[in-house]
Amino acid sequence: MPENKILRVLDANFNRCKEGLRVIEDYFRFFLEDNTLRKKIRKIRHTLDTLSLALIKAKAIANRNADKDLGKKIDSLETGRNNISQVLWANFQRVKESLRVLEEFSKLEIPKETPFIKKIRYEIYALEKESFKKGAALRDSR
Repeated sequence: MPENKILRVLDANFNRCKEGLRVIEDYFRFFLEDNTLRKKIRKIRHTLDTLSLALIKAKAIANRNADKDLGKKIDSLETGRNNISQVLWANFQRVKESLRVLEEFSKLEIPKETPFIKKIRYEIYALEKESFKKGAALRDSR
């Protein structure tokens, strides 16, 4: 597989992951009002920024082809959100899926970072559990 296609996969998934993390961060900030969780997500987001910039960003941006990206159209699965829990859940799924793709494709381009990406994925699993527990407590207290 040509390097530029691998870079496009990594670029798209770094972006997707960071976007999902930002939505989650704002949920922690404005809905849960939990600064500890907000800071944890923000730290992960900034760590991924640093990783992507240092390792692939310059080359990946040069290979980006957003105009012809087959995944840029919104489908009906992306529009159906009825409440904040669904927004949170969808963005945690987006982050976990992106991290898994990053973990697999990093083996081809940036293999020494693969264990680090896996570690972040497991941190997200724990934060997801904690956030839904706190969110349920928030809903129950109303």
